[in-house]
Amino acid sequence: MVEGAIITEIGTVTARAGDTVLDCTGRLVMPGFIDVHAHVDGLIGDDAVQRALLRQGVTTVVVGQDGVSCAPGDGGYATEYFAAINGSYPDYSGAGVGAYLAGLNAASRLNAAYLVPAGTVRFEVCGRSQEAADASQRSAMVALVEQGMRAGAVGLSSGLDYVPGLFQDAGELAALCGPVARAGGVYVSHMRGGYEKNAAAGIAEITEIAHDAAATAGVALRVHISHFHADADIVLSQLDGLAASGVDATFDAYPYTRGCSLISMPLLPPELLMLPVNEVVGALGDAGVRKRLRRDWFPRVALNPSLGPGWPHMITFAHLDAPEFAWAHGLTIAEAATRASTTPIELALDAMKACRLRANIIMAVPHDRSVSELGRIFAHPGHMGGSDGIFIGAHPHPRARGTFARLLREYVRETRTWTWTDAVHHLSSGPAARFGLGDRGVLAPGAVADIVVVDPGAVTDVATYDEPMQDSIGIDDVLVAGVRVLAGGVLTAALPGQGLRHRGADHHPPKRRDPPMTKTAVQTANAPQPAGPYSQGVIANGFFYTAGFGPQHPASGAVADSVADQTRQTLRNVGAVLAEHGLTLDDCVKTTVHLADLADFAEFNEAYQEFFSAPYPVRTTVGSQLADILVEIA
Repeated sequence: MVEGAIITEIGTVTARAGDTVLDCTGRLVMPGFIDVHAHVDGLIGDDAVQRALLRQGVTTVVVGQDGVSCAPGDGGYATEYFAAINGSYPDYSGAGVGAYLAGLNAASRLNAAYLVPAGTVRFEVCGRSQEAADASQRSAMVALVEQGMRAGAVGLSSGLDYVPGLFQDAGELAALCGPVARAGGVYVSHMRGGYEKNAAAGIAEITEIAHDAAATAGVALRVHISHFHADADIVLSQLDGLAASGVDATFDAYPYTRGCSLISMPLLPPELLMLPVNEVVGALGDAGVRKRLRRDWFPRVALNPSLGPGWPHMITFAHLDAPEFAWAHGLTIAEAATRASTTPIELALDAMKACRLRANIIMAVPHDRSVSELGRIFAHPGHMGGSDGIFIGAHPHPRARGTFARLLREYVRETRTWTWTDAVHHLSSGPAARFGLGDRGVLAPGAVADIVVVDPGAVTDVATYDEPMQDSIGIDDVLVAGVRVLAGGVLTAALPGQGLRHRGADHHPPKRRDPPMTKTAVQTANAPQPAGPYSQGVIANGFFYTAGFGPQHPASGAVADSVADQTRQTLRNVGAVLAEHGLTLDDCVKTTVHLADLADFAEFNEAYQEFFSAPYPVRTTVGSQLADILVEIA
């Protein structure tokens, strides 16, 4: 039963007079899916985009991806550089993350959460500089990230094959991740180096960033790898390596082997792309510049680990924002060059110039991956559904309109890589918990009623590389916050979507009827394991309760000597359990502290204060008999 925006009962419910009944006979009722890597930042109000996502069961998207989006700042850089991916921002006021999120309320049928884009942050502070940021610039960037997190962002994104992210080193990114770690957010990275056989280099940098950020922030940084594409053995071994190094990591991957991005990303040098677009267009018309690109740059394109020397045959035009090149949509660069009686390099340079860089492409990989190989990747418990869908273009990648339906068709119904319950973990509950989206992603009393009704025998992706504009089938009824937004496969007029804020940010949850008592245990490897019949944490009717924790390091069991260091580790342990549900220590209402010796109170209190900000939780501090430790906190 749904009342208002909230699920109030699960099970056999008798309809009352005036109730609306949705007949789901023969279909599955599932929590709305969360696309953790979406590129609809400037398109979320578009009916066709909303319909394409809702027909796949997507009710929430995570935007601000790949280090470039509108906020902070006025949106000018994102519009200039990323319009061929994210669209423009007609309704964004330029007033920052909070304003962007507020502008989404009642503007769409979809919910959206936002990542602070690290590249945009750098552009706001450093402009078009390619040099390392100095101390004052780093401080200014950190302040912008802190602002964004306080405004409700769910984390920080980086795009390290794009500009200006390509000029951000690990030290700079670790500094920007400090506020993210302290807020319980997630660092989401388009890794440096092109993935595929070069994935190890990107993972090594993520490990360095996570460790350095944790050392500075005093709390572990959770990370998430965007569109992790490589052979299954590479993906799985690199994820094992992250876990072994103590990094809490998840990832998204979509069920296609071809990629999609800006044409300029693989085909122009980053030093050129950092110039204003008018200057880049001018350079592309300069015979001397073109000669140098042919001689010095394009041989390097042939070494790209995702493309190789056959790149003209592996890149297909998806979007060319120039009428004179409309004929080339759906053709590879090699095919288009043949039709134009020119070379692939000259054709590509001419197209980028004519489009003023507003062009995107589909990129094949040297070797297609089978359904079974992708299934090995998707079976990993850290996998989440992310389409990386780009809706701009006359011949876009089919992943925008097919990812989630394809996952259900191929990996649940056909190969049984997942059960339907597994699908909920990968597509709904796991993403909601990871990105701190509160009471979403589950069907339970008290949860927000984002609901999809799925025909398990019919749900199918229809979009293909040849015919990419077709919506998926098999999901015809969708509710967002208890409001029907897709009815019989047709959009309704309702616009209940919201800009979702991280649970650690100030928010106002919807009023709800008190639900029946529910109790769910929370478990994490990042805190000491229970020594008896108790849980690390329990969620009960909207409240989160933790066990009492001591100062043992969760991996080694080591205990520091001083009460200050023991206090710090104890609070890190408590924070790790909270983080598993998208919360932080700033969400605490009450703490109970046990000290082996009350004479240690002053030293304890000084360390304790490092972890909380006003308004502080209420606290009870008592002297207790503790076994070989100096402090315990619940």
